Amino acid sequence: MSITVYAPASIGNLGVGYDLLGAALAPIDDSLLGDKITIEAASDGIKLVLSGSWAHDLPADNKLNTVYQCAVFFVDIMQQLHSQRHGTGLVIHLEKNLPVGSGLGSSASSVVAALYGLNEYFDKPYSDNKLLALMAKFEGQISGSVHYDNIAPSFLGGIQLNLGLAEQLTDSIPAFDSWYWVVAYPGTPLSTMKMRQLLPREYPKGKVIEYGRNISAFIHASYKQDQQLAINVLKDVIAEPFRAPAIDGFQQARNELSELNMLASGISGSGPTLFSITDDLVKAKQAKAILEQQYACAPSGFVYICKIDHQGARRIH
Repeated sequence: MSITVYAPASIGNLGVGYDLLGAALAPIDDSLLGDKITIEAASDGIKLVLSGSWAHDLPADNKLNTVYQCAVFFVDIMQQLHSQRHGTGLVIHLEKNLPVGSGLGSSASSVVAALYGLNEYFDKPYSDNKLLALMAKFEGQISGSVHYDNIAPSFLGGIQLNLGLAEQLTDSIPAFDSWYWVVAYPGTPLSTMKMRQLLPREYPKGKVIEYGRNISAFIHASYKQDQQLAINVLKDVIAEPFRAPAIDGFQQARNELSELNMLASGISGSGPTLFSITDDLVKAKQAKAILEQQYACAPSGFVYICKIDHQGARRIH
């Protein structure tokens, strides 16, 4: 038996929803911006094979790779449950298509693809909610803490809101399907843990109220499909003021996008990837050209025009 699965890249926070909102991405050119995993039966043991443009970012020792650790965990559980596949080995091929430390949910994509694929391979012993919690636990070992803003959209698709309830960890909110999301990775990674350390330990009460007002209004606007209201409140008052100075070229690129009259721009996750929104494809292509010349001009940089990926993780073979 052999299966291949894919888990898309994602934007964490969406600017307005620090640690609470995330969106899955689907490039409009039909390319797969995310990690793929193929799982095959083997005589015994677990073997991890790496490929892809960003495989060099991963630990040299495969046993330190979270995908390998996910497989060990899953096989142990199946053996404890006396699965019919008891004693079988696995060959797992990870095609790493997202750079580590990009702000595009790279670690989340790998973990989601691994655990979604293993759950499919072993006849779905976990419900979606339990599998989501397991994904967040493994991804948290990489990022330093448990969050759902990348894991949930990469797994479930769409725009996901963190509910934090044991019986329902997240739920989707309506997206603006007319929006194009231009995402630009400059080619230089940033550590999520280091970027978190830039944030203050405490915030003034007024700033917390402003954050709550903005995210509430954004969710309200999403259900009403009120684009103007959504854009008016799509502001990051929690993380961006402290992270933007640490991202080379971010403010200049944002100013250029503002002059182009993009609807909104911000930091994807912890950065350094920048996202910018428009409902005009011509303008999205203009923004892509600007960002390729001025922000993602390094050899390893890239820019994609995306829509929201409503599918999330899925089998592709």
